[in-house]
Amino acid sequence: MTIDEQGEHETRIGGELLAAMLAAEGVSRVFGIIDGTYLGLYTAFEKYGIQLISPRHETSAAHMAGAYARSSGMLGVCMASNGPGVANILPGVAVEGGEGNRVLLLTSCRRTGIAYPERGGTFQYFDQVGVTAPMTKWSETVHSPERLPELARQAFSAAWQGRPGVVHLDVPENILNGASVYPANAVREPASYRPLQPLAVDPSQVEAAAALLRDAAFPLIHAGSGIVHSQAATQLAALAAALSAPMTCSWGARGVLDESSPLAIPNSTMNVAKHARTRSDLFLVLGSRVGETDWWGRGHQWGGSQPAVPKRCIQVDIDGAIIGRHRPADLAVVGDVKVFLNALLEALRHQPVAAETLASRATIVAELAAEKAASRAELDAALASTETPMHPAHVPSIARKVFGDDGMLVIDGGNTAVWCAHYYRNARPDAIHSTFKFGMLGAGVGQALGLKAAHPARPVVCIIGDGAMGMHLQEIETAVRSNLPVVYVVLCDRQWGMVKLTQQFGIGELREAMGIEAEGTINTDFEEIRFDQVAVAMGAHGERVADPTQLEAVLQRALDSGRPGVIHVDVDPVAHLWAPNLLEFKEMHGEPVG
Repeated sequence: MTIDEQGEHETRIGGELLAAMLAAEGVSRVFGIIDGTYLGLYTAFEKYGIQLISPRHETSAAHMAGAYARSSGMLGVCMASNGPGVANILPGVAVEGGEGNRVLLLTSCRRTGIAYPERGGTFQYFDQVGVTAPMTKWSETVHSPERLPELARQAFSAAWQGRPGVVHLDVPENILNGASVYPANAVREPASYRPLQPLAVDPSQVEAAAALLRDAAFPLIHAGSGIVHSQAATQLAALAAALSAPMTCSWGARGVLDESSPLAIPNSTMNVAKHARTRSDLFLVLGSRVGETDWWGRGHQWGGSQPAVPKRCIQVDIDGAIIGRHRPADLAVVGDVKVFLNALLEALRHQPVAAETLASRATIVAELAAEKAASRAELDAALASTETPMHPAHVPSIARKVFGDDGMLVIDGGNTAVWCAHYYRNARPDAIHSTFKFGMLGAGVGQALGLKAAHPARPVVCIIGDGAMGMHLQEIETAVRSNLPVVYVVLCDRQWGMVKLTQQFGIGELREAMGIEAEGTINTDFEEIRFDQVAVAMGAHGERVADPTQLEAVLQRALDSGRPGVIHVDVDPVAHLWAPNLLEFKEMHGEPVG
């Protein structure tokens, strides 16, 4: 350590300093592929108690970090090496940013002097910050060693403020691998450079919200992924009980509802949600952008067909820019949704909703419960099928039984995701994961590994289509090598099912308009991949099953093996095409009506 007029300094490897700063932020897992350009970073991980988990493709590293962050409440960290490594991780960056997961992307870049700006003809170089900036919350390059601590702190701060998303810190290889002089206090406690407490809310707005909710005839709560990130599912359930108000949620927040609750209206019963909103006179929107898959909060799905029932809206969000964007808010509350809910619950404990009002609401809730039961019975009729290959409804239903309340589910695929949405009942606020905004095929393979890294004691199952599994099948080796015993259940119909159905309905009309004489679909069918045999070849457990009466035993053997497993499930290709509520899903993509 040396002393000069600027205070105490010390000579350190840049990557070692960054690893120490990650550890001070509580980081214990990093996901990424090794490379010489950041050798100085990952060499230091062991010193600071950080485990490096390496997938076979950088995009998987981003999905692993995103699922790890979403399920643990911690910062998810992934890394990619300059040029091709960064190019490989870009799809994951787009998805995890869009899903709103708190991820820090660390990348290396070529040495200072030939990059930013590029000298011309530089090997394995492109403007990594320029490319990632539009899809991240914050993206910067470290141009000199003395700025590394400052910019790392800025990255951490950006990650923890506002709506979660991806932040990106790009560091030249000579700074990561070389020794430089840094301030001795470069590694600091997070409280010294960013707020640790969640964003507060205005007490007067809490009281105003409580008054509106007491006076409403029939309020309805709509929860978004803000509930997930603030870990406020317990408060959400308590509020619904205190108000005797039903709850709906965005697709990204599906895990926050115990779907067995009489107050929960799952996304599998969209018709019941529509009826509830029609009858409601006050919407409480919590941590949701009320986006396209919520019909933008408008139209007949949000009671627009019933002007006789005036609709008011309270919207609470950490991002003030989203409030009122799609649906006017009568009360706009900017702040952390968990802070708001705790304060609101206290206000309602102090002055509860009148007993006669609760009784009136309970009557409507009971009527909606009867509708839910009827809708559920109609869906469950598919489970009576004993045909081989099996009806796809059996897979999520039986998986739910085997993996239990403690199980964590990752959903991946087109129609596969729809079947899971309707037949896998959620019971825990952290149990269900997917890329609900992007619908990114293949992302679930890495997400499942990130979940298992965050929760090693809990069973993790990924139910995935054969098209999606084919995109990142190589990560089975990652699961084996990293001792992450995830069970992948692959629904195999040997087709791009959702696209095939779309073509069957629309391609004839288009061909006629173009004067093309042809029949059939275009490139929608696959040759078979024996996913079970590929898994065995990689050292995992593998089985194939087509009979629904055998599925439970097969899944139980995979779970009991204690190893990564892949179950190749042959499903009826025709039945698989006709996933439930497809017309409602199609309607989501048009402008709301009614």
